[in-house]
Amino acid sequence: MSHFSNVPKIRYEGPSSKNPFSFKHYNPDEVVDGKTMRDHMRFAAAYWHVMRNGLSDPFGSPTAVTPWDDQSNSIDNALKRADVFFEFLDKIDIDYYCFHDRDIAPELNNLAKSNEALEKVTDHLLALQKANNKKLLWGTACLFSHPRYSQGAGTSPNAEVFAYGAAQVKAAMDATLKLGGEGYTFWGGREGYSTLLNTDMKRELDNLASLLWLAVDYAKKIGFKGQFYIEPKPREPSTHQYDSDSAACLNFLRQYDLLQHFKLNIETNHATLAGHTMEHELTVALDANALGSIDANRGDELIGWDTDQFPTDLYLTSSIMMKVLEMGGFTTGGLNFDAKRRRESHEPEDLFHAHIGGMDAFARGLKAAAAIRKDGRLGDFVAKRYATWNEGIGAKIGKKAVTLEEISAHVLSSPEPVIASGRQELLENLVNEFI
Repeated sequence: MSHFSNVPKIRYEGPSSKNPFSFKHYNPDEVVDGKTMRDHMRFAAAYWHVMRNGLSDPFGSPTAVTPWDDQSNSIDNALKRADVFFEFLDKIDIDYYCFHDRDIAPELNNLAKSNEALEKVTDHLLALQKANNKKLLWGTACLFSHPRYSQGAGTSPNAEVFAYGAAQVKAAMDATLKLGGEGYTFWGGREGYSTLLNTDMKRELDNLASLLWLAVDYAKKIGFKGQFYIEPKPREPSTHQYDSDSAACLNFLRQYDLLQHFKLNIETNHATLAGHTMEHELTVALDANALGSIDANRGDELIGWDTDQFPTDLYLTSSIMMKVLEMGGFTTGGLNFDAKRRRESHEPEDLFHAHIGGMDAFARGLKAAAAIRKDGRLGDFVAKRYATWNEGIGAKIGKKAVTLEEISAHVLSSPEPVIASGRQELLENLVNEFI
């Protein structure tokens, strides 16, 4: 039985196509900069948005039409949702998916029963993966929705809550390994505080690091070779969250000697909430060799919460793909559509329109990024701007082969420095040539 009978298999038809159920720019087999688009992007669908997001908002109830879902918290309903999800993956031609444990299987307020449900659903998911040639990009545990985690999980003031969360992580890691997941993500949805009046910040950060070390040690025991990720997020729902942006996450990982085990899974909308651009967040991670995977969405600068909109901004997708190409491409990570339809786009076919738009936008971004890099003018300008660091006093400073006294003597014997223009507008015009 097809649950999307009015939607054909989505195929590439080119820019001139007027078919709303076709790719205009994403041609999965087209080679760009030495790899196919499919291999460059490693697109993944988010189970939580495709199958579980009812499209409610802070001021309104759910609107999503999901005729396959009987709204029960049963294993049978969970299995049915999985069938629908893999039909969606097949029709949209997306190879990977991501999940939280409580997206795919019910929370039964008893860990043993919840684990049993997770085991049954992952058995079914594994069969679906094999039958449909799909893969798991990464898994994670939902340590933020249940009331027990209202004051945090890894940072909870209650040790029993921490222990429950740790046990849930174990089960989610087992499920990820079973499904061949290429990574495992920690997203600290409640790892923060509302006020420091009741918070022992050092203890909470120490405990959070302990949870991550427990996971690292357990991965070795069970033979999980996937990449661990931390996903930065600045706020919402907490006043302050410890994983607030790339720099804060990297500092935390360095402080607790975890950097060798973790990379970052960076989300565009979270960058917006942190007051940064996505380009900034990716650059910070890339410079630390810690850019791993990307949640592909966008935010609304007029709204102060995580709107998780589909990415359609070509400047955004081009800048993201510039960084991915600079990194040398994804290895275990990919572009995960952590994005949801607007509340008004409530019909099942809107799931396809949304993903088609995001995939086409990234295809155009990839082509623009590859063309900019091949053109070379942007890279040449940046290299020339820093040329004084390659010789003379600049080279000595870079090699730490000079004293402060020697630098002072150099300045006293040299003419006043002449600063070249940064040419921002020229470079923006250059980028526009390709977009």
